[in-house]
Amino acid sequence: MGFDIKRSVSLYSYQDEYYDKKLDLEGCLRETAKTGATGVELLAEQMVKRFPLPIEDGTFCHQWFEWLKKYNLEPSCYGAFLENRIFDNRTLTLKEQIKMMESDLHLASLLGFPVIRTLVSTPMDVIEGSLEYAERVGVKIGLEVHAPFSLNSEWAEGYLSMIRRTGTKCFGFIPDMGIFCKNIPDVVRDKARRHGALEECIKIVDDAYAKRVARGFVKIKYGLNLGKANMEYRIANGMNEMMDAIQAAGGGPADMEYAGNSFTYSWSDPQDIIDNIDYIFHTHAKFYNMYEDYTETAVAIPEVVEAFKKAGYRGYLSSEYEGGEHLRDAMEVDSIEQVCRHQEALRRAIEE
Repeated sequence: MGFDIKRSVSLYSYQDEYYDKKLDLEGCLRETAKTGATGVELLAEQMVKRFPLPIEDGTFCHQWFEWLKKYNLEPSCYGAFLENRIFDNRTLTLKEQIKMMESDLHLASLLGFPVIRTLVSTPMDVIEGSLEYAERVGVKIGLEVHAPFSLNSEWAEGYLSMIRRTGTKCFGFIPDMGIFCKNIPDVVRDKARRHGALEECIKIVDDAYAKRVARGFVKIKYGLNLGKANMEYRIANGMNEMMDAIQAAGGGPADMEYAGNSFTYSWSDPQDIIDNIDYIFHTHAKFYNMYEDYTETAVAIPEVVEAFKKAGYRGYLSSEYEGGEHLRDAMEVDSIEQVCRHQEALRRAIEE
């Protein structure tokens, strides 16, 4: 089966340089092009001044397409956030949420994006209520599958049931490669050490994670109360036993923090990609720390890319660097170098 895997960069990756004003939006696009990527993923709310007005009136759109032409890039995915709790005293009504989703779809279409990313917190009835508009503007809705969520699970099946019932071709998944972590990222472990975590407690957490990987994670269930579902998921995956062991070892706040953070990562069988390839519109190629030899010690890049190849994937793998948040307390973050290394790792995995 043939595949057509393209490489993209989420501009979220450059958040440190953007925040410190080392890069502006054009600078982020320039650095993206330098990596050899051909696609770009935009968080317009973060990077378009006076959002959304310049997109709606077309002034930003003209500049946007000029930049894309200049750097030989094309839009890959538009990062949307359904902020349904913008008021202190109430959640937005279903009608208001659908209108917000339709606004994101409209903005994405104006900027040439074929798909928008929405978060796991987006209610299913909001997605279903937006499908007709998505089809009208020609933009698909991709639900991010971010750890601790997973494909081939009761949670994913809830959305697949809606797809089958409606027959829609405008809704699917955007897997985040943080669900393919064989280890807890080393930058997270090193941060815990700097904060005073004990080596004995770090070993307890790492061993517990290794056991979850070996036996298979108990997968999160579908539910409207995500907080409750997440806590049940943690308990089912041995959280209480791990916390008891840390307490018995004399662990303090830094140890407990590291233990809690370990549930931010998970391991799924890459076969999940193959099984669900018809519903995958885009992919966040999440990574945490790339070494000079282009290896990533947490995310199983070669295994996951091989699954995409076997499945005949035709879409983007979009670098999404998330290691900087674990380094800022100790050193200057170099997202530019990290993304360059990651893009090379993806290139090698795709082309080998």
